[in-house]
Amino acid sequence: MRVPLKKWFKDGDPWVWLNAGAVAISLVMVFSLLILIASRGLVHFWAHDVVEADVENRNGGTYKIMGELVETESVSAVQLREAGYKVPQGVEFMDRHLLKMGNRDVTGSDFRWVLDASLSNRHYPEDIIAMERREWGNFYGYLKDVKESGQVVASGNGAWDELSKRIERALSIHDEIYTIEKAEIGSINSQIERLRLKERSYELNNELTAQRQLELKEERAALDNQYKGLQSRLSDLYTQINRDSLVATTADGQEREIEIAHVVRAFQPNKMSLAEKISFYIEKLVEFVSDDPREANTEGGIFPAIYGTVLMVIVMSIMVTPLGVIAAVYLREYAHQGAITRIIRIAVNNLAGVPSIVYGVFGLGFFIYFLGSGIDQAFFPEALPAPTLGTGGLLWASVTLAILTLPVVIVATEEGLSRIPRSIREGSLALGATKAETLWRVVLPMASPAMMTGVILAIARAAGEVAPLMLVGVVKLAPSLPLDGNYPYLHLDQKFMHLGFHIYDVGFQSPNVEAARPLVYATSLLLVIVIAMLNLSAVAIRNKLREKYKALEV
Repeated sequence: MRVPLKKWFKDGDPWVWLNAGAVAISLVMVFSLLILIASRGLVHFWAHDVVEADVENRNGGTYKIMGELVETESVSAVQLREAGYKVPQGVEFMDRHLLKMGNRDVTGSDFRWVLDASLSNRHYPEDIIAMERREWGNFYGYLKDVKESGQVVASGNGAWDELSKRIERALSIHDEIYTIEKAEIGSINSQIERLRLKERSYELNNELTAQRQLELKEERAALDNQYKGLQSRLSDLYTQINRDSLVATTADGQEREIEIAHVVRAFQPNKMSLAEKISFYIEKLVEFVSDDPREANTEGGIFPAIYGTVLMVIVMSIMVTPLGVIAAVYLREYAHQGAITRIIRIAVNNLAGVPSIVYGVFGLGFFIYFLGSGIDQAFFPEALPAPTLGTGGLLWASVTLAILTLPVVIVATEEGLSRIPRSIREGSLALGATKAETLWRVVLPMASPAMMTGVILAIARAAGEVAPLMLVGVVKLAPSLPLDGNYPYLHLDQKFMHLGFHIYDVGFQSPNVEAARPLVYATSLLLVIVIAMLNLSAVAIRNKLREKYKALEV
């Protein structure tokens, strides 16, 4: 028995099995984490049934409650007795439920913990309505009347169909208002600001002649006329959208009149079929990835954060790839392989271990306060004292992360260059190619898969970074996207939203913790998916390059 066992260890089989086991355990842990995040986040978009019940309070009285059952947990009897609840003797644990009641404008809070034993007369009426609003969160209750200009136009059984039609009308008007305010008026404001800066530039250079003043005045007058026309159109649209309202009653009988303009969506969850709930679920998912956030980022979508993350990674990759490749080519192909080169390599490797917040402080101090302020003084004096590049934005965030990920690209590229046989270089030179031609036409194409590996690793790290971005350009809510239809189209000086910071903000800075919790999981899952898609795109490019230049390696 000893001889086969020694041979087994000598052949290295135990280490193969240990490595395989470690990889299997890692995969199980990763997929378990993804399943946990998905189960906690994606369930948020389902149309849950709304329960109505009687609740017994600590004094023995009862009151009505209505809401969605969000979570159930067991609580020790000792903890409940210390909180003032009456717990029967011999009971060690009791269940309690977290109910999403909505109606924050009525009760002051959306969520409430209720003991299971205190609930009675539970039922699920089909005529309960749930409404998502632009302010004050969800509303749960019974629809009573639909009004137009203060006059009741529908009540009772016909009120629901009338409400659905008027919500569609209000949403259509809201989209038109959004287009005018964000696109058309935004474009006019951008042009007016450019005129102001042009006029200021003429003043600073003593070039503001009477002719130029007249031209600027005419352009500004034309823009003002366009603005007045759009303002008149907006006034009419706001009058139309504020025409309708509804009256609904809460579980305890209070009546609330709500403007339909504030309603995003209304549905009857207890009456919906499985197919209707699946359709509703898909609609909510699409809204989550394509709409703007609302309610302090606890409702609506996260499209600006997705857009900002992807755009920042693209700009960062464009910056870090040539810098990393040039540095690696110099270190491997041109630099004398002596003590100084070894010190430089050690320094590059050490940079990869520097905490990311240090890069953020460096970006804030050097890029923004020093370099950005100097650029403003030299190239944008007409905008001062308002900073252009002397404040955080997409450019400095991308540059900071490019510096952060630069060691990864250098090391990966240099490793790829070192694997190219010396005979290939010598063969190219023997055929009459110069060193530069050999490098450009032979060496770099063969090393391109390694370059893409470095870019993949850089993307994986940069897309999830949060700490440095908090100092160099990311914000809680950006008024517009960094890439739009206004000249110069790509606004590198503009602040932006980021998925990683959005997770931090919603999870730790939100005033409504219970409402934000599922969105933290959902956004985390989406961040993983975005990083995976970016990496898969880079992997696909790398595989094509590897296949293309495979013949050179033979």
